[in-house]
Amino acid sequence: MDDDAVTNISDAHVKVHFRMEIDEDGWPPASVESLWAVDLGDGTVRLDNTPWFVRGVASGDVIRVNVDDDGLRWAGETVLPSDNCTIRLIVLKDGGSAAARQTVLETFHQLGTTGEGIERFGMVALDVPPEADIQRIQTLLEHGEANGWWHWEEGCVTAAWEASASTKGG
Repeated sequence: MDDDAVTNISDAHVKVHFRMEIDEDGWPPASVESLWAVDLGDGTVRLDNTPWFVRGVASGDVIRVNVDDDGLRWAGETVLPSDNCTIRLIVLKDGGSAAARQTVLETFHQLGTTGEGIERFGMVALDVPPEADIQRIQTLLEHGEANGWWHWEEGCVTAAWEASASTKGG
């Protein structure tokens, strides 16, 4: 995994494991994804990185966790969703090279996102906070897909994201 974005991990950070269903096409490529989170000390954690594959959660969400006999934390329900969105891209331009992923990250960063890239699958995961330019992000996502630069999906979106999408192009 290439670190296209730096995550500051402290002693307060723990790994939270999410179980995922693998579809008939073999996606996602794993049945468990582990995310960094801050332990809030009350049986909940606040996610502190952007999910690659887990659907329905975003950085900043507060999640209830269950600890198993081995001390592993397993994700339960979302207790308090953040106002962040998770958007994932598979970069097609230049075969999803490190340079292409970095360009994608820098381009979306100018619109208010953070994120990171991973070499496997040529992916980029974006964290879109509520203050980001959502309408311009959506326009760029659609433009890039139409031009064959990437495929993208909504991993977790907010009402503000959906409202912006419904007001475009009408």
